Amino acid sequence: MKELIVFNREDNKKIIVLFEDGELVEQYEEDENNKSIEGNIYIGKVQNVIKGLQSAFVNIGEKRTALIHAKDILPKVDITKEGQRQEEKDIAELIKPGDPILVEVKRESTDKKGPRLSTHISLSSRFIVFMPNSNFITVSQKIENEKEKERLINIVKKYLPDGTGAIIRTVAENITEKEIKEDILKTIEKWENIKKISIEKIPQKIYDKGGILKKTIVDLVDNKLDKVILNNKNDLKKIKEVLNEIGAENIKIEIEENILNKYSIEKKLETIKSNRIWLKSGAFITIDKTEALIAIDVNSGKYIGTKDLENTVTTVNIEAAKEIAKQIRLRDISGIIIIDFIDMQKEENKKAVIDEITKYSKKDRSKVQIEGFTKLNLMEITRKHINSKKEQ
Repeated sequence: MKELIVFNREDNKKIIVLFEDGELVEQYEEDENNKSIEGNIYIGKVQNVIKGLQSAFVNIGEKRTALIHAKDILPKVDITKEGQRQEEKDIAELIKPGDPILVEVKRESTDKKGPRLSTHISLSSRFIVFMPNSNFITVSQKIENEKEKERLINIVKKYLPDGTGAIIRTVAENITEKEIKEDILKTIEKWENIKKISIEKIPQKIYDKGGILKKTIVDLVDNKLDKVILNNKNDLKKIKEVLNEIGAENIKIEIEENILNKYSIEKKLETIKSNRIWLKSGAFITIDKTEALIAIDVNSGKYIGTKDLENTVTTVNIEAAKEIAKQIRLRDISGIIIIDFIDMQKEENKKAVIDEITKYSKKDRSKVQIEGFTKLNLMEITRKHINSKKEQ
């Protein structure tokens, strides 16, 4: 059973947690006064163009000036097709100071950098990511059946306007043509309404993606979400609006004032703050953040194992691999992740560890790329965050 729990704290912070069969698997925090702007669409105003960096600074009306690169202004190319290349142009040929520019925030600002922009607009819906300025269709890599990929591409192609494109989401697998059609038409209508918005001033926000709560609900609706539980009636209307927008009014919503005690949420969230996680065997892993990457170390700890060192090490590593995949998802860890498993000699044992972490990473809503072991016996993984504000 999947239960999404939303509760508010007095300091205007909303906590969003996901339980699967009673186990906490995801958790996010959203500040009502400082929401993520990733995915929002703006009419911005070019402030100045930096030819040496092939970039420009754009005022989008937020606290910090945003940045756009030349490659994010050019028409998007389908890199999955052989021979397709991005056309290179000098940024001064594309925009100049004072120009209005329609952009989407692709990356949230950090302590050191402002938001990153693109003219490659994308609107996420239940089954697709609609790209009005891109002329290609691609399918989520998590859909592996070639016949299903072809079926989905043919359906989407039938209903997309000429000159537009889409990414077909994983949840579209085995969905009927009627449902996909309705989703596409709703998304196209949303885009048409965005374009009709009267621009009273520049810069101006013309579309708000809705923050992490809306994103989480949209992503989970077709991933067997059973119900949403709230402790604040003020959130009820917002969640109903989101469910109505994506045609998922059948999701059960409950109000429970005593959420924290019933689910022991605070206690479970407290354990996430520790960088050391003990495993059932007595072994443990540590998770440490550096400037460039996340380092995860596996330690045998109290585990004695058998007389065979290779078997002992492999047992610990397989147990650790499962827990690491769970912790990466739970803590919304992103970027480059380097895992120092205990050294194994046999290739089949290394493969068993890779298979284990791959298996549990498939439950992650974000894309997890497992590169395998390097020559130094370190495993390299990359992942994109779900909640961009967590990176602050």
